Amino acid sequence: MKFSAKEQYGLRAMVEFARRYGEGPIPLHTVAQAQAISLAYLEHVVVPLRKAGLLHSARGAYGGYQLARAPQSITIGDVIRALEGSVISLDCVSDALNAPCVRGQSTCAVCRVWEQMHQKLTEALDATTLSDLCADQILS
Repeated sequence: MKFSAKEQYGLRAMVEFARRYGEGPIPLHTVAQAQAISLAYLEHVVVPLRKAGLLHSARGAYGGYQLARAPQSITIGDVIRALEGSVISLDCVSDALNAPCVRGQSTCAVCRVWEQMHQKLTEALDATTLSDLCADQILS
């Protein structure tokens, strides 16, 4: 399984916002520099995060972005779904479609494996918050 660059950079940016939670709006160039992400790319990544209600933006000389909620209330799953619409991109187990496999378990030999993988991955991503990631970073 592979996470897209959008997901990886989006999550890194959200961790940076979590580290700076309570400091007010953080300029995007500050996050880009701290996380070694292209500013131009990061500008595209924050749009779906803002639309999903995970980030707030402020304009002006002291503007920037900040988390819309506390880091302990935003999960990795929230970030991934905001960026991609689903935790995993298989039609038969997609969060967005939430439809059963058209082939079904009786004709698809791997259907059950995909469903189990989707469930375990979703549980892990939804059980881990930005706050957890920040704490892990301090311990490393």
